[in-house]
Amino acid sequence: MCNLYRVRKSAAEIASHFCADVPADIRIPAETKPGEAGVIVRRGPSGLTLNALRWGFPLAQRHKITGALLHPKPVNLVADLTNPMWSEMVQDPRYRCLIPATEFGEPEGPRGYMTRTWFSVTRWPLFAWAGFCRTTPEWGPVYAGMTTDSNDAVKDLNPRMPVLLAPQEYERWLTCGIADVIGFQFRKFPPELLAVDRSDDYWVPRLPKVRSQASLF
Repeated sequence: MCNLYRVRKSAAEIASHFCADVPADIRIPAETKPGEAGVIVRRGPSGLTLNALRWGFPLAQRHKITGALLHPKPVNLVADLTNPMWSEMVQDPRYRCLIPATEFGEPEGPRGYMTRTWFSVTRWPLFAWAGFCRTTPEWGPVYAGMTTDSNDAVKDLNPRMPVLLAPQEYERWLTCGIADVIGFQFRKFPPELLAVDRSDDYWVPRLPKVRSQASLF
């Protein structure tokens, strides 16, 4: 699934693109994976603001045998809007957000040797992924990104991809009703607008090999 993205822009550049206020102490992660810190843009009392919070809503887990409650699992993607985990939240614009990104990544290759393939948008060096955010009892403020069926550029690597928004759609996403939310999810993003960068970097970074030595002296 869409479990990796990055933002190769500064906080000032992100704030300028979204016309948002930026806290002085905010840090932009080099990349974001489920359960890690990321940055979103949401509407506050005085307008749009950048916020740093965790990517993924907590989902309670229980041990398969004992039934004991385990540490929550981060659920970072919203695919089924009718799922009880999302159904009430997705209808309320208060819980909408924009997820700034310059690329999203997908794994490619055989298991154990998968590398990172990055997708960017040719027209927008910085783009927005449609998202939802909320304060949770377990982890405090968190967010998740909505997904859609992949287009021809992505589908060979993943049947789902992020819902990408054009700059003129930002305000609509933050204020629209549920019918428009559904419309955003079920449209196809034009594949010709995606640039593909196949890297040699492993999907899961590996430690460098160290040559053994007989003696330190």
